[in-house]
Amino acid sequence: MIEKTITRIEDKVKETTSIQDEEKTELLKLLATLKSEVMELSKTNAEQAESITGFAQVSAHEATRQTKNPQLMKLSAKGLSSSVEGFETSHPELVAIVNKISQILANMGI
Repeated sequence: MIEKTITRIEDKVKETTSIQDEEKTELLKLLATLKSEVMELSKTNAEQAESITGFAQVSAHEATRQTKNPQLMKLSAKGLSSSVEGFETSHPELVAIVNKISQILANMGI
């Protein structure tokens, strides 16, 4: 389920016209890495891996909307960042990827 969800997120990012090409490329690279990191986490902590994937999906939805809602975008990005709290030592790459995704979304001006 995690892999399918992230693949759907990647497809949505590819199809959207509301994100600039440069941001799309960066997000797609990060999502590919996120997929492998979350799959690794799911071996030991499936519930948390599902939470991270869910927040990534909500954040992608808000980022790809034609009419953006800044409040919802901020909430979804905060949820995504919060979903990896406590994994700085055990999964530092996962935390770094999620933080980069959150930063890109914040820099989109929404």
